[in-house]
Amino acid sequence: MKFGIDRLIEDAELRRPLAGKRVALLAHPASVTRDLVHSLDALSALDDINLTAAFGPQHGLRGDKQDNMIESPDFNDPIHDIPVFSLYGEVRRPTGQSMGTFDVVLIDLQDLGCRIYTFITTLRYMLEAAAEHGKTVWVLDRPNPAGRPIEGTLLVEGWESFVGAGPMPMRHGLTMGEMGRWMINHFDLDVDYRVIEIQGWQPEGPGFGWPEDRIWINPSPNAPNVNMARAYAGTVMLEGTNLSEGRGTTRPLELFGAPDIDARAIIAEMRRTAPQWLEGCVLRDIWFEPTFHKHQGQLCNGVHIHAEGPAYDHQSFRPWRLQALALKAIGTLHPGYELWRDFAYEYVEDRLAFDVINGGPSLREWIENPSATANDLDALALPDERVWGETIGEHLLY
Repeated sequence: MKFGIDRLIEDAELRRPLAGKRVALLAHPASVTRDLVHSLDALSALDDINLTAAFGPQHGLRGDKQDNMIESPDFNDPIHDIPVFSLYGEVRRPTGQSMGTFDVVLIDLQDLGCRIYTFITTLRYMLEAAAEHGKTVWVLDRPNPAGRPIEGTLLVEGWESFVGAGPMPMRHGLTMGEMGRWMINHFDLDVDYRVIEIQGWQPEGPGFGWPEDRIWINPSPNAPNVNMARAYAGTVMLEGTNLSEGRGTTRPLELFGAPDIDARAIIAEMRRTAPQWLEGCVLRDIWFEPTFHKHQGQLCNGVHIHAEGPAYDHQSFRPWRLQALALKAIGTLHPGYELWRDFAYEYVEDRLAFDVINGGPSLREWIENPSATANDLDALALPDERVWGETIGEHLLY
């Protein structure tokens, strides 16, 4: 299997349209070749590529910023002597000044297959800026490690944000190259766009999205492995709660917990309420003490979600429903528990963070309603999931 960056590096014919053009790269730490050479270094080493600028998304080109809303500055790359523009600093949309530094931008970003992962919003903003300034966009495609399954309600109109690029479900099932195709169609963008496709990717093959022979590199500081990528469409919702999502531990966004919950009781309540939503994974009750972030230095009881090993079933695993069920179980077992964390989330200050994450209030309302059943949530989500599946069909490349 070859990712887009590997094909571009190896095939001079693919690069031919870049001859004489000023080229920029939008990348992060996971933007590496099969040999783990960063794309910036690999492209700079080619005599027929004139690299004139680079861009970094949230967490920075270097991936050094730990948490949300910690911004990265612009800087000059000391090795390649080109400007590096931050798209998560003073601006989140490319400026006219930065767009003037290139003719073609190569986007080489490893996504997690989840609407809230901000790299797809940055993709939208770059496509819109390219349409405005007459620039060309190439996506050097990479696999979606969460694979093709679709899950969640569609983002509601008016709830767009930096973690909600458009009306898609939480688990969208697309690669970045395919996402760009959908965005150009949905937002009616007039932009010169090309995808350097992955060669030999089988979304339902070994690894279920992530090739087993490819080394995993964190695309962001708290994305340490494929298990996290699979669980993320559910565990990311914890950022809008007072529960720890495992930041400050070695397994962030694979677990949840707090000092004042009973993990075994929660798992039992989840199994009683909707056992079908626990299929495809193993839930293990654990103890942990975050070294930073929520509940720092406090002993927490929690649940570790294992979407890995022999028990993992790719088609049965439903991370969005599973995490919603866990929150509902906590509300049932601990009436009055202050689940929702009220704070500015990704620059949105006038709405609950949990609702911003979910692109609307419907999931929170289901969790808060003591009489709402699993069937009620399915009634909300299944029509949206069907609509999205029908919508994206024409944009699939694999």
